[in-house]
Amino acid sequence: MSEVERSARRVADSDREKVAQLLYEAMGAGRITTAELETRLDAVYSAKTFADFEPVIADLSPMSTGPEDARGGRSSIAVMSGTRRRFDGMLPSKHVSRALWGSVRLDLRYAEIAADPCTIRAVAIMGGVKIVVPEDFVVDVRGVGLMGGFGTGRGRAPRRAAVGAPVLRVTGFAWWGSVKVIRKAREPLTRGRRR
Repeated sequence: MSEVERSARRVADSDREKVAQLLYEAMGAGRITTAELETRLDAVYSAKTFADFEPVIADLSPMSTGPEDARGGRSSIAVMSGTRRRFDGMLPSKHVSRALWGSVRLDLRYAEIAADPCTIRAVAIMGGVKIVVPEDFVVDVRGVGLMGGFGTGRGRAPRRAAVGAPVLRVTGFAWWGSVKVIRKAREPLTRGRRR
């Protein structure tokens, strides 16, 4: 189903309740005021299609915190869409990845970790975040799945890490969605293999 087709689909009461929960969480975190919550809830409960949700949650994506965000290094987001990102070179020490009714795929097979550990905070709400890591990374998964899954997916079994191996910590939560960390072997980086 294309993004346009999904946006035009009619919503059910259960869909409205899920968006309302997001708004309550945003208010609890201090990102919107109580007055904004009430206004947005009115829009959510009168929504007829998924497209009606977009203006209600569009500004709830991660905020930029520095020049690295302009290059997309510190955050990845997909709202009712898909985002694919491959990291070449050094990973930022912290990265936030959010999938809201969408999917994010992070390919770290060509990446290096300078800061030890590097932390990716992955949040999947009715969506999915897939993180592909090379075999030589030590991966520490500390997320929570609420009516969803958070953990390692299928892939190569981790080999015994060398002393001083790079450490990747994955935190966050999945709510009616999934966050999966999958191991794959590093492959030669060629012009034709961009994703």
